[in-house]
Amino acid sequence: MELTAVLTPAEEGGFVALNPETGTTTQGETIEEALTNLREATVLYLEEFPQPSLGHPIVTMFSVPTTAAHA
Repeated sequence: MELTAVLTPAEEGGFVALNPETGTTTQGETIEEALTNLREATVLYLEEFPQPSLGHPIVTMFSVPTTAAHA
């Protein structure tokens, strides 16, 4: 099953890793560690709450004006 991993830098250092399909979130000091932790957390989640494979996820990015952050 292919799932999505979204990694963002953590304020305290390292990375926060999120799997949007299941909502599992974890962190790690490196990208590799964050992905390993996310994989383990997601496997545990799916053992408890199985989900059908919905095919390949589509991931894209979009921009908003910087003034929108102040609204």
